[in-house]
Amino acid sequence: MSQSKPIVLITGASAGFGAAMAKKYNANGHPVILTARRFDRLKKLTQELDSNFPIHIAQLDVTQKNDIEQFIKALPMTMRNIGILINNAGLALGLSSFQNADELDFETMINTNIKGLIYMTKRILPFMLNNNMGHIVNIGSIAANWPYPGGHVYCATKAFVQQFSRTLRCDLQGKNIRVSEIEPGMSQTEFSLVRFKGDEVKANEVYAGNSPLIAEDIANIVYFTTTLPPHININTLEVMPTCQSWAPLSIVSQSL
Repeated sequence: MSQSKPIVLITGASAGFGAAMAKKYNANGHPVILTARRFDRLKKLTQELDSNFPIHIAQLDVTQKNDIEQFIKALPMTMRNIGILINNAGLALGLSSFQNADELDFETMINTNIKGLIYMTKRILPFMLNNNMGHIVNIGSIAANWPYPGGHVYCATKAFVQQFSRTLRCDLQGKNIRVSEIEPGMSQTEFSLVRFKGDEVKANEVYAGNSPLIAEDIANIVYFTTTLPPHININTLEVMPTCQSWAPLSIVSQSL
């Protein structure tokens, strides 16, 4: 089978944005490489995909450099010509104020949202440089731009994603490699369930009475971003559901 569409590598593909993007690209004839820590979820996902197009799945923790290197070595030769990398793996943990938050949660967010993104990009980029073409899409967050109570480390990691994406684009100027960062607002995925460590009541309260973004919305936006003519680069795209907007600045009266 000849491959006329770029091979797409998606991290964190077992659920949410990642799974929706896997379905979107597969439905449009792209070979897909799907990675996640939860291999059983990846296997289940493949049952929903069109097997007429190449699919490769792998259990992978992006925070582990050696695991990424072994994953690359194990890629079939027919799936090594990666044209689109979507760094989707990421998470938020907890919503306590900084002074009361768990330091282990800080480390997990930093390792996944920052180090994992760096490790994966560093090791996939040579394929694109060799071909003088490619597209890297980093999934950020509106938290990069708009702080909120309890966001501290998570917001900071997403600010990193934003600036890393921009400076990476500077470094790749003239290499015919596009770099885009997509910044979703409130989205109803497993995000809040993970943030509240499996507490479904708390997670559901986030979305109650609202019409948040859903995974398919972001999948459609990412797909659109990567299928534009090659002379167009979406640098940063911030998207909120219509029900979400900015709030007034918080003011607390204090006697000095």
